[in-house]
Amino acid sequence: MTTTTTTRDDGSERLRRWRLVLGAAADGTGHELHGRDAAMDGALTALYGRQKGADGQGTDRGRRTAGLGASAPGVARWLGDIRTYFPSSVVQVMQRDAIERLGLSALLLEPEMLEAVEADVHLVGTLLSLNRVMPETTKETARAVVRKVVAQLEKKLATRTRATLGGALDRSARISRPRHRDIDWDRTIRANLKNYLPEHRTVVPERLIGHGRAAQSVKKDVVLCIDQSGSMAASVVYASVFGAVLASMRALDTRLVVFDTAVVDLTDQLDDPVDVLFGTQLGGGTDINRALAYCQSRITRPADTVVVLISDLYEGGIRDEMLKRVAAMQASGVQFVTLLALSDEGAPAYDRSHAAALAALGAPAFACTPDLFPDVMAAALEKRPLPIPDMAEQR
Repeated sequence: MTTTTTTRDDGSERLRRWRLVLGAAADGTGHELHGRDAAMDGALTALYGRQKGADGQGTDRGRRTAGLGASAPGVARWLGDIRTYFPSSVVQVMQRDAIERLGLSALLLEPEMLEAVEADVHLVGTLLSLNRVMPETTKETARAVVRKVVAQLEKKLATRTRATLGGALDRSARISRPRHRDIDWDRTIRANLKNYLPEHRTVVPERLIGHGRAAQSVKKDVVLCIDQSGSMAASVVYASVFGAVLASMRALDTRLVVFDTAVVDLTDQLDDPVDVLFGTQLGGGTDINRALAYCQSRITRPADTVVVLISDLYEGGIRDEMLKRVAAMQASGVQFVTLLALSDEGAPAYDRSHAAALAALGAPAFACTPDLFPDVMAAALEKRPLPIPDMAEQR
């Protein structure tokens, strides 16, 4: 008896879920929704219940006649509804879809709209793309939204980044002929365990490992060169946060450069990633060669410099000059890293011929998640092979 009831309940739950997925127009379940389920269905219908007809105009499909339209009060109510009925991760996806499908970007220029949305990296990217047309009455609210997201990202990323890169810098600073007071005894003993003499119950150290005494001085230079074309929005957000974290480490001298067809050095704003982000201008063309020329002109210690180019490699400048510039930097001792994306968005679109040309120079281009970035930087600082993800997973 219990089994029969459970089966019937499971079947009803499946019908309910399919009904919510399909909507009324395509529904063949015969399942009626009531109360909270009906309200959830209404919120979904408002966003996904309209499709473009052959004339490119929005058309209703079946009973799905609701829509958000361009009504600010209606959108505000809808934003409140989805936050009531769905978890934060789903809310962020629905907001993103609403902006893309229903053209609600203009409404984000209203302060009351910004106060109602669930802030995430993608929303920050949208706000930055609207920065040039944003009225003064909205800018402070927009900055507050961006600051909230940046604070969340810094909290998530900073500790591991500092720990990972601090370890890499410490290892690169160790000296092989330390004075007695500078000997790192733990590492020295571990490195010489093969020389243990049982009869004397001691280790004979053939190699001494010392603490780096220049730990508080600048030992490495890092240049982040970031493509600010519209497709790179999420990467710009993450790179700006990482730039601020790197700049806070005294053992690194960090420079942050953003570019489209022009080049802007935002290094003097690195103490506040929000200022960095509002200093960008998402969209426009791309001239990687010009950006790399600027970065190259600022390199004074090539053997101690890591250049990170973050770009989808759709070059609008001089391709051959770009490749020659990369080769010249590498020949001088610069560690050159190319990231096709710095985000959690999965496989990016990118120029495969340029990526292949860079790989032929020994500078493979790959997409990188924020979680992997500290390991990539640590490997570059130590001049180790980069932890490149499986390229098959990036296609």
